[in-house]
Amino acid sequence: MKRLTLTFFILTFISSASLCQILTPVKWQFGSKKVNDKEAVVFLKATMDKGWHIYSLNVPEGGPIKTSFDFESDGGYTLIGKAVEPRPKTKYEKVFDLDVPYFDNEVVFQQKIKLDKQKEVKIRGVVSFSACNAESCLPEDEVEFVVVIK
Repeated sequence: MKRLTLTFFILTFISSASLCQILTPVKWQFGSKKVNDKEAVVFLKATMDKGWHIYSLNVPEGGPIKTSFDFESDGGYTLIGKAVEPRPKTKYEKVFDLDVPYFDNEVVFQQKIKLDKQKEVKIRGVVSFSACNAESCLPEDEVEFVVVIK
């Protein structure tokens, strides 16, 4: 009987632990390309699981959490303008009473930078975003990144 009870508790614990897994429907990849000796482009790619989406950099006021990038400059480069995105899809979301721009499947954001006269530059930053599907949205998430340009 003790063995049966112990087995029951172990199986219950294992099944509970598997239900409590953290959802990560968005995977990020980061890279760069040197345009010339003075400029480069940083690529920030999001790949979403089927049925999930993230929002544009340009969500109207009163809408959901927009995607944003915070670059931590410690010298070596300066940003040229703001991050850019391809044309997003748009849909009316009743909960916000707005047409909301979003991306599903995958999207590549780009940030131009001006390089100072260093041999190697480390671009550090954080991307903030919220992932949603047809049933719910996850809390805002942040992913740190480092891109090295030689």
